Amino acid sequence: MLLLATSLLLLLLGPPGARGGETPRPLQNVTLAIILPQNNTAYPWAWPRIGPAVERAVRAVNADPSLLPHHHLQYFFRGSQNGDGVCSETMAPLMAVDLKMLHDPWAFIGPGCSYTASPVGLFTAHWDVPLVTAGAPAVSFNKSIYHSVTNTGPTHKKLGRFALRVCERFKWLEQVLLLFHDQKVDDRPCYFAMEGIFEELGKANITRVDRVFNEKLLPVNYSDIIPDIQQTGRGESVWVRILTQLSSVSNVLLLCVIL
Repeated sequence: MLLLATSLLLLLLGPPGARGGETPRPLQNVTLAIILPQNNTAYPWAWPRIGPAVERAVRAVNADPSLLPHHHLQYFFRGSQNGDGVCSETMAPLMAVDLKMLHDPWAFIGPGCSYTASPVGLFTAHWDVPLVTAGAPAVSFNKSIYHSVTNTGPTHKKLGRFALRVCERFKWLEQVLLLFHDQKVDDRPCYFAMEGIFEELGKANITRVDRVFNEKLLPVNYSDIIPDIQQTGRGESVWVRILTQLSSVSNVLLLCVIL
């Protein structure tokens, strides 16, 4: 993620270096602002995972004058998690404003969580400052609003396109049942993953039905889901039709749980 950000800066600055006889110019600082979870390694983009790569990249760039001629790469880090250790949509934008006011960065690295990247992405769009992240996979990060965001990782929109291609390949074009875990807390990975699939299947006029359960409320009695589904329909429930025809090639079940 940081290497891509550095490459973008290299392209921006261009390759020219000092010519013979020129007076050496003082180094100009290229400042990166990093906003990531400080110590919760449940997130793949947490600082303990990303920090060593950042340090190594910064040392490598500064050690080779041909990479950023007349410039010195530096970064400032702020945590995006709250007192409970989870991504906070309150803390992240506050840290972004602090970093902007104190250091006026050339680019932001992170946040990674969708809920924290959303307000920060709006700020960076207003400031006209690039934001590079390997997270923020939700479908709502469209270029018309979040034009400053560059996503280097997989997104749920692409996941939805993949699911659609699978359905088209096997002729599952009538009904799709989406079952997923959701607690409505933290970054809601299954909710956002299914959102991408839900939207892309809808573009192909495939009937989509979703069902939410909380696997953290132990013990989970998955057998209760089917009777509950049967009670939620009006008349001939689409749930009943999908479940009773699930073995046919015209229907598919997509399930998302947290391992």
